[in-house]
Amino acid sequence: MFQVDKNYTHVWEFYIVGFPGLPSEYFHLVAWFFFFLYVTTIVGNLLLIIVFALEHSLQKPMYIIMVSLALSDIGFITVALPKLIARYWWNDGSLGFHTCLFQEHMIHYFGSLNSLILLTMALDRYVAICFPFRYSVVMTNQNMTGMTLFCWVLAHIFPGISTINFTMMPFCGPNKIVHAFCDTMSLTPLVCGDPSQQFSSAYAAAMFILYVPLAFIIFSYICIIISILRMASGQGRMKTFSTCATQGCIISIYYIPRFFVYSTPYFPNLTMTPDKRIATTLFYSLFPPLINPFIYCLRTNEIKNIFRRWIQKQHGISLKGQMQS
Repeated sequence: MFQVDKNYTHVWEFYIVGFPGLPSEYFHLVAWFFFFLYVTTIVGNLLLIIVFALEHSLQKPMYIIMVSLALSDIGFITVALPKLIARYWWNDGSLGFHTCLFQEHMIHYFGSLNSLILLTMALDRYVAICFPFRYSVVMTNQNMTGMTLFCWVLAHIFPGISTINFTMMPFCGPNKIVHAFCDTMSLTPLVCGDPSQQFSSAYAAAMFILYVPLAFIIFSYICIIISILRMASGQGRMKTFSTCATQGCIISIYYIPRFFVYSTPYFPNLTMTPDKRIATTLFYSLFPPLINPFIYCLRTNEIKNIFRRWIQKQHGISLKGQMQS
C-alpha cells in the first residue's frame, strides 16, 4: 500500500500551521483569545471538581458523571491548546514526530471518551425519568464509578489502533500540519503513498465511536420525552424538559458539526476551506468544555445552594473580623 524509495528521509518533526489564511498582525490577538479560553475552561471545570470533592451531598451518580466530564474536558484542552497558543504567541509551532502522534492519540481519546460519557449521562437520565423506582438500585455510586472507569479505559481502543498504524507509515514529504493540532485528518495527507485506506478505516472508527452512542442517546431522549408528556404535574414536566433540553443542546453541538467535518471528503458538493474546517473543529471541540461547568453549576439547585452557603459563610467571617477589630 505504501511504496516509497528505501532511501527516503523520514520526517521527524511537524509544524502546526493553524489558520493558513490568518494575517500575521492578528497572531497575538488570537493567542490571547485562546489563552483566555484555556484559563476560563480550566478554572470552571476545576471549580466543579473541587465542589464535588468538598461536598459529600453531591457525591451521587449524576455528579460522578459531571466530574468525569470535567476531567475529560481539562485533559482535552490541555492537550490541544498550549501548542496552538505557542504557535501564535512565539511562532513556535514545531512538534516532534512522537509528540505529534501522542497528541493525535490523546485528541481522539478524549473525543471518544466524551462520547461515552454523554452516553452514560443519557443512560442515567433515562433510568431516572423512565424507571424512577429502580434508579436507586441500578444507579448506585459504585455502579456509576465502575461504568465511568470502564469508559476511560474503553476510549483508548480506536485511537490506539489509529496511532499504532501511523507509527508504521512512512512520512517522507511535507511536514506542515494545516490544523490547530495533530489529528488523523491532518496527518493522513502527509503520509507517503496512498493513504485512502487509512483514512477510510479512521473514518469508520470515528463514526462507530461517535454515532453508536448517539443512536442510544436519541433513543433514550425519545423515551424521556414520552415519559415527560405523561407526567401529571405541569411544573415537573417543565423542570425535567428544561434539564434535558440543556443536555440536548450540548449533545447537538458535540455531534452534528463533527459529522460534516469528517464526511467532507466523501461528499463532492460538501466543501470546506481549511480555515472553515479548523474553525468548525475548534468550535465543537472547545465550546462544550467551556460552557459545561457553567451550565451544570448554574442550572443545578444543589450546586447553587452550596455556592450561596459558601458566600454567606465568607461574608459572616468577614463581618465577624470587622467587629473584632
